[in-house]
Amino acid sequence: MKKVSIFVDVQNIYYTTKQQFRANFDYNKFWKLATSQRYVVGAFAYTTNRGDERQIQFQNILRAIGFEVKLKPYISRSDGSSKGDWDVGITIDVLEYASKSDIIVLASGDGDFDMLIHRIRKLYNNETEIYGVSGLTANSLKNVTSHFFPIGPELILNQT
Repeated sequence: MKKVSIFVDVQNIYYTTKQQFRANFDYNKFWKLATSQRYVVGAFAYTTNRGDERQIQFQNILRAIGFEVKLKPYISRSDGSSKGDWDVGITIDVLEYASKSDIIVLASGDGDFDMLIHRIRKLYNNETEIYGVSGLTANSLKNVTSHFFPIGPELILNQT
């Protein structure tokens, strides 16, 4: 069995699936795809913490699926902008787990990760899989990965 580590940029996935599909990402279906016939070394979901009840429920769902949820405080600035970026944290964790894994799965369309994916493939010869909304995923990220899996209707929660 191949060893896999999974990293989810929750904010990126949330906003891109909302923009493209006006619906939420199905983390259960994603988990089944990413872990099928694989040994999970680590699985992490990176998100911000606002402390509201719905967000806490969502975080608990992620934990029940199998993710370790990593939280960063949500910072709202006086100019109306906000901050809750996990790029550095995700990068550090991917670099740590790349040597322990055959496959690195990253759910994000953020082009800032293209150098990271290139680096781990070069250093550790990892197979890499990127899951992202196709039209909202950086081409540089699609081009550097072993496999790009576009998030389509099959990975979107049914709105009932």
